[in-house]
Amino acid sequence: MPAEIINFPSTKRSLFKEQDLLEDQENGKFGKFGGKFVPEILITSLNKLEAEFNFVLHDFDFQMELETALRDYVGRETPLYFAERLTDYYEEKYGSRPEIYLKREDLNHGGAHKINNAIAQAMIAKRMGCSRIIAATGAGQHGVATAAACAKLGLDCIVLMGTIDMEKQTSNVLQMKLLGAKVKAVDGNFKEASSEAIRQWVGNLDTSYYLTGTVIGPHPCPSMVREFQSVIGKETRKQAMEKWGGKPDVLVACVGSGSNALGLFHEFINDKEVRMIGVEAAGFGLDSGKHSATLAKGDVGVYHGSMSYLLQDDEGQVLVPHSLGVGLETPGVGPEVSYLKDAKPYRRLCRLEGIIPALEASHALAFLDKLCPTLSDGAKVVVCLSGRGDKDASTVLQYPQKC
Repeated sequence: MPAEIINFPSTKRSLFKEQDLLEDQENGKFGKFGGKFVPEILITSLNKLEAEFNFVLHDFDFQMELETALRDYVGRETPLYFAERLTDYYEEKYGSRPEIYLKREDLNHGGAHKINNAIAQAMIAKRMGCSRIIAATGAGQHGVATAAACAKLGLDCIVLMGTIDMEKQTSNVLQMKLLGAKVKAVDGNFKEASSEAIRQWVGNLDTSYYLTGTVIGPHPCPSMVREFQSVIGKETRKQAMEKWGGKPDVLVACVGSGSNALGLFHEFINDKEVRMIGVEAAGFGLDSGKHSATLAKGDVGVYHGSMSYLLQDDEGQVLVPHSLGVGLETPGVGPEVSYLKDAKPYRRLCRLEGIIPALEASHALAFLDKLCPTLSDGAKVVVCLSGRGDKDASTVLQYPQKC
């Protein structure tokens, strides 16, 4: 089943179907999307968080501390790697030779892009006097990143994770525990884990901090994650200029809630000539009811405190998403931003480049089969390799006949 593709327009048009991109900093609105749809009890906490976020954006000491952490702890900058053998593969298959580059977020400490945001928010939490960090995770990468950041900064860490996801991602559960986090099981998957994490945060607002890893939620949460993930795109622009003296022609990223995609895309929003492509999980098909194609098939609604596109039924109830890539199983996307029938893109990168990609990122790699035949020789394609895939190896090996 091919992935569902969303072409994101550029320059003052949002990632959501031609809405005005310009953010209203007062209420976190992107056109009609975003906002704060939360109980009154949370407004004060969110306002304090917004004030602290706006302060640290311009605070020299915080920025220097974050820069040091990203360099010495996270391991940035990550390479923009020319996938020569993968490029050769598509030239042999289709005749044209677009050049494929991988933004290697899988090389970050913790194995994914999630640490970029987790370390920054954990630093903010400590500045605000919060000693207890609460997080929800799906594939486990955000949980690992949050647990690592909390260990580094001496903060207590509680990670909520759905029982379905825990069964699929046992290695990440073990890593979180080794890093000192308390991992609590919640019946269901990421949707249920997120709801429970928010409930636990509401129960202790004075000393607890809800550390979100997605660009979903009430303002300022999506803007914070976007800001701290935007290092991906900023580095990509710099590295592209160093490598070929220009910009990428095409950016490709998988889209679950949108954190890695927005991290790559945001830097290039106003570059009309840069094409941005988000790849959603099409599951068993868009008409099957078992997919995670929120932008392609979702409707506008309110989910976890903000207005966005989400998967919902005729009565407005949130539907259960489906994807082989656990990190793409989210019924909503952020206010600013496939299931693969087989695992060929995953194995192809393993065998051609010696790189094991996360299944989530493999959705973006799968789209190269559609994209490369449409591009001219020398076109520069950057794929965000959002995380490493050793966590998914056992899942992929269940499908040897298809790979």
